[in-house]
Amino acid sequence: MTHPTLDIKGSKGNELSGKKIVLCVTGSIAAVETIKLARELIRYDADVYGVMTRDAQKIIHPYALQYATGRNVITEITGDVEHIELCGDRIGKADLLLIAPCTANTIGKIATGIDDTHVTTFASTALGAKIPIIIVPAMHESMYSQPIVADNIQRLKELGIEFVGPHLEEGKAKMVDIEDVVIRVLRSLSKKGLRGKKVLVTGGATAEAIDPIRILTNRSSGKTGLELAREAFIRGADVTLVQKGNCPYADIQNIYVESAKEMGDAVLGELKKDYDIFICAAAVSDYTVDRSQDKLPSGQELTLNLKPIPKLIERVRDMHPGLYMVSFKAETNVPKETLINKTRSMKNRIKLNLAVANDVGKGGIGEDENEVYIITDDVVHVKGPKREIAKKVIDAIVGML
Repeated sequence: MTHPTLDIKGSKGNELSGKKIVLCVTGSIAAVETIKLARELIRYDADVYGVMTRDAQKIIHPYALQYATGRNVITEITGDVEHIELCGDRIGKADLLLIAPCTANTIGKIATGIDDTHVTTFASTALGAKIPIIIVPAMHESMYSQPIVADNIQRLKELGIEFVGPHLEEGKAKMVDIEDVVIRVLRSLSKKGLRGKKVLVTGGATAEAIDPIRILTNRSSGKTGLELAREAFIRGADVTLVQKGNCPYADIQNIYVESAKEMGDAVLGELKKDYDIFICAAAVSDYTVDRSQDKLPSGQELTLNLKPIPKLIERVRDMHPGLYMVSFKAETNVPKETLINKTRSMKNRIKLNLAVANDVGKGGIGEDENEVYIITDDVVHVKGPKREIAKKVIDAIVGML
């Protein structure tokens, strides 16, 4: 019989299928977050093994981490030489050592080769076996900011150890959100088809101001753009997202814009920085209006003079003829052949490398799922969650590159 916790295994995807992750927990109050972290990694089909220092056991009981991982927790090194079993240079070794949270004390010990806790023993062994290591710091900001800790972190980075966070807030260097840790794990263990690439993504709706209060906009939620940015980051890219919204991922640069003009200015400004790929998933306004400086009166007829806005994708192509470009085309209630032909025509006219067609008359806009056709030389039909659609789009990009 399997542990009941493992009933959730793979419920969010199989990106970590067959991957063995050793989750080390040290004596920070952020240890309470590791229960959620372990379970989230399992939802991506990882096998998670817990290791706890004695100080960590004063904050959460080993039973809690046992429940979260579905496995007995390592709380001491025994005759089974658990550190060698999991992190030694041998067949079946772990794919990743994740220390979350990690205290200043543990960072210092790893950096100086001091090996006197279960976690530092695992870290020393993993370093010797060249197993990837990710550290998620958590401590008071005054501790994090002191120069010796900074030197220790730099030394570990030079050894190839990755750091995620911390998030500085309320005088503390807090452990970052669980999802930030998860996407760094996914990035570390994924096939990095976009390693070394700079990717610019636009997403969501823009808004044209009518007066200081009212706007013209559309129903786009920005979910597709966000998922494309997330997936490109996981595949190894350096990603910037331009949107009318905030990005929940600390490792993805977010540029907030509102109007079509602001989005155009931001995109054209960013593209001066030698990006490799531009993905235009935003539903950019086709029209704007002359904005009133004062609130327009209510309760009476109002006529708006809509002025067309130049297509951003066409401007980008004119200025960057060699850039790898992807764009989306939406239609409503048209036959499949018409949808594909119109999108292919746009692709050829603008010289896009890849285009994505969807009929929003059948749903999709503002929703969690969609049905699209990914058009290169071939046509690939994808229907399902937008996260899965983003994976297929990035697959197509990687395949072409």
